[in-house]
Amino acid sequence: MKSLLLSLLATSSLLAADGWTPLFDGKTLDGWKASDKPGTFTVKDGELVVHGERSHLFYVGSVNGATFKNFEFKADVKTKPGANSGLYIHTKFQDTGWPDAGYEIQVNNTHKDPKKTAGLYAVKDNFEAPAKDDEWFTISIKVEGKHIVTKVNDKVITDWTEPEGWVPPEKMPGRKLSSSGGTIAIQGHDPGSEVHYKNIEIKPLP
Repeated sequence: MKSLLLSLLATSSLLAADGWTPLFDGKTLDGWKASDKPGTFTVKDGELVVHGERSHLFYVGSVNGATFKNFEFKADVKTKPGANSGLYIHTKFQDTGWPDAGYEIQVNNTHKDPKKTAGLYAVKDNFEAPAKDDEWFTISIKVEGKHIVTKVNDKVITDWTEPEGWVPPEKMPGRKLSSSGGTIAIQGHDPGSEVHYKNIEIKPLP
């Protein structure tokens, strides 16, 4: 019994030292706040289901004060055929519209938009789908300073550094990293898109 207890304590310490913290409990939307169409986001069978009118779900919970500057993020994702979604970083809550602040990491394997999964939307796009619909894949994002790396199933898709004097796209003036960081948001793109997320975790970095 003593050896089992020591083993469990060691495992617990290892997990704590690992630094990863869940942002989604698999049961509720606690810690998240949706913009104009909250019905787009539901929880079913431990998964966050994104399906409905355009809306964005912002993390507003207690982890790191919902502000992440340097971090690693990961989530398991499953797209349905023709679906479009996205993950915003260094963003902030807004009631309506597409988020003005931060970068969008695209989630799209077969939607008609040619910009595919794990590209930095309208900044460093990826035009080849790195995953298949109806199959779970892991997307990860790492931000350190001005350096952004995205991966799908541990394969690097985008490796980009925001240059000094960066001028964002003309119609997206907020598409840049914030000096103070920002939160994470998940995109509901349109009623024809259905995307599932689970195991949403983050590891703040120094």
